[in-house]
Order: sequence, then C-alpha cells, then structure tokens
Amino acid sequence: MKKTYLTVLLMLCTSNVIAADDKKATKNQVSNVPVQVSNTNSFRVTTRPEIVGLWGMEIPNNRKCIEYYNFKSNNDVVIKSGSEWSSGIYDYQPAPDPDVQIPALVLQVKYDNNEKDCSGSQADQTGEISQYFVKWASPSTINFCSNEKAEQCFATLRRILP
Repeated sequence: MKKTYLTVLLMLCTSNVIAADDKKATKNQVSNVPVQVSNTNSFRVTTRPEIVGLWGMEIPNNRKCIEYYNFKSNNDVVIKSGSEWSSGIYDYQPAPDPDVQIPALVLQVKYDNNEKDCSGSQADQTGEISQYFVKWASPSTINFCSNEKAEQCFATLRRILP
C-alpha cells in the first residue's frame, strides 16, 4: 500500500512540474519573443575631476559682481565676468601625493567676447594660456595660487553647483 501511495504521489508531482514547463514553453512559442536572461552588470561608474561644476569668485573691489567659472566634465570651461564671457579648455591635474604638492590647473581661452569684466578692464584674452595651482580649503572652497607651495594665493572660488 505504501508503495502504491508513493508512486501515485510521485506521478502527480511529476505531472505538475511537466505541465508547468509546458506552459512556459507554450507562452514563449506563442508570443515568438525570445527570452533573454542577462546576468551582466548594468551599472557604469564614471569618474570626473573634482573641480567639475560651477564656481563663483567675488571681486574684492566690486562685491556686487561675481566671476563665474563653469568647469565641464569634457574639459571645456566657460567663464562669465560682468559683460565679458569667454570659453576654452582646461586640464586639471590632481596631485599624486597631496601632502607633498597641490593640484595644477591649466586654462586656455579659445574665445573671448572682449567686453568689460567685473574689475572694469577690457582685454581680449583669446589664445591666452594660464597655469594655476589649486589649494582646496574645503570641498566647496578652492584658492587659485601662483606657485606649487600655495604661498601666493590670489583668488578664492566657492562652489555654486556640483
């Protein structure tokens, strides 16, 4: 009796499993849509220079005017100061050892509209290349310095947008 009971139970379970597999196969055959199971990771990590974002600098003799630096992730930069705006490219070089040296920033102006800036001066800076050293006071404040020891810092920029 036990053998008969176990045989019937096994047959019932097996037929349910086979029926379930047949239903799955039928659904796939009827819809004609291939089922693809992918175990690949769809996340992509992109790193960008920490300087990327919109920064503002108050001009000491004209606190009403803010000079803006928009460092984009594709190494383009747009600078807006008063009526002047310029665009160009930059190269941010992080320091391999922050305890020994500070990051460097090279800017090349490709276009300048030759209007007056926040300080009141008017000069076409097209083609100019400048090198600064960047001293990080905090994640939202940087100083532009003229030497790698950060002894002669002349501009403070504050992060406006990430």
